[in-house]
Amino acid sequence: MEKTAGRHQHVEGPSAASPRQMEAGTNESLSAGNEVIRLSEEHRQYLLARHGTLDLDPIPDMNDADPYNWPRWRKIINLALVAFHAMMSTFTAAAILSAFINISTDLHVSLQRTSYLVSLFIAVLGGAPLFWRPLCNRFGRRPIFLISLICSLVGNVGCAKSPSYATMGLCRAITAFFISPAAAMGSAVVAETFFKKNRAHCMGAWTLMVTLGVPAAPFIFGFVALRVGYRWIYWTLAIVNAVQFILYFFLGPESLYMRKDFNGQQVTNVKQSLFKFTRINPTPLKLLDFFQPLRYVMKPCVLIPAAAYAMIFLWGSVMLTIEIPQVYPKKFDLNTQEVGLNFLGLIIGSVIGEQVGGFISDRWMLLRAKHTGQPPAPEYRLWLSYIGHALTICGIVVFAIQLRNSGDKWDITPIVGSAIAAAGNQIVTTVNITYAVDCYSEDAASVGVFITFVRQIWGFIGPFWFPQMFENCGWAGGAGIAVALMVGVSVVPTMLVQWRGLAWR
Repeated sequence: MEKTAGRHQHVEGPSAASPRQMEAGTNESLSAGNEVIRLSEEHRQYLLARHGTLDLDPIPDMNDADPYNWPRWRKIINLALVAFHAMMSTFTAAAILSAFINISTDLHVSLQRTSYLVSLFIAVLGGAPLFWRPLCNRFGRRPIFLISLICSLVGNVGCAKSPSYATMGLCRAITAFFISPAAAMGSAVVAETFFKKNRAHCMGAWTLMVTLGVPAAPFIFGFVALRVGYRWIYWTLAIVNAVQFILYFFLGPESLYMRKDFNGQQVTNVKQSLFKFTRINPTPLKLLDFFQPLRYVMKPCVLIPAAAYAMIFLWGSVMLTIEIPQVYPKKFDLNTQEVGLNFLGLIIGSVIGEQVGGFISDRWMLLRAKHTGQPPAPEYRLWLSYIGHALTICGIVVFAIQLRNSGDKWDITPIVGSAIAAAGNQIVTTVNITYAVDCYSEDAASVGVFITFVRQIWGFIGPFWFPQMFENCGWAGGAGIAVALMVGVSVVPTMLVQWRGLAWR
């Protein structure tokens, strides 16, 4: 764990509690209560004036620059900017899905080789945050996000001008490397900005945007590819990056804030964080810092939810978004615009699923706290994940069987299955990530990077064997394999972490 000189100075996030202090809800409640008792009268009056209550977890500093003390409108704007930035990572990865045939014809490569332009992007999205996390923890989130947007713009322009498959692949990799920070650091921004009682709802806004990026891109760019050519997909992405940069420069404050006992240089208002670029954390940067998130492979309360989520994401998102643009044009003779419209089911399903994973998840935990008189253990949230597992399994079966039965005439039933699977995927996404962050909230950035790494590497592998699996086993056989993997890697291990999670933390 990275630390600075004082007791409350964890680099990764704002919580003052250690992992051992979070072993049960009772300990959390007692810890927060003891901290309130130790506050000075001036500090108490400051918090009452700011928040109208002392029932806050964590307890903010007496400083306007502390993100917990920001006004609600500023928190929401910052979250919206970061969530949209995170969405652009998966949005850019999936942007060319509906234009596979156009790219294949233009660059003289097979349809499957064209799909590797997406697989490459997915793989880089998984590994690149390992590089960005230590820099974000030393220099702040904001400068890294700004660099990310400028360099992503350049990468997208390179893709638009690429004369060959190899050049386009290189530019796609460059874009993926630079667009990746917000997709992994969003968990840290949420943990640094919002109190624990609102965490799942706000975490859900970030995770929903990451999920929506995948189906929204082909849905939108199917029209672009048909009307003005697929290269305008890249020009459009570059324009969006430019607008993001301008908005984030003027409206996105720095959320990395060193906690109470840190004696280094500290800003005292938000305007300073907008126009002052200095190193925030003086802790020396070491090579080991770039691999620190991988240590969570030894933490079951992060590893198991990450693996369970990755398997659900593989089938409830990656498989659907890879198979639809490869199968539907040939099977139903659809153009790029018509292929893009088939992603509407995933968009609707994801939005519906987030209502359970985010808002209802927070209410679920709050009702439990009111019933028992103390904050529930993080494992209580995992009960809702079984709804997501069941929906994803049902949705994949419906999609595969109905696609098999459709012959050469398009009908909506496979898309209904994709919507059901997408709803389940989004529930598991928000619940599992929020659970892992609740277990190690003082290390939220590393948790987010590790989960992103596992999800993206798992997703990268899928497109290499999905087509062969469905070709050799058929749609029904492929659905059976999917169900077996989701039960074995997602459902059963989740039961295990619910049973042993308290001891493992």
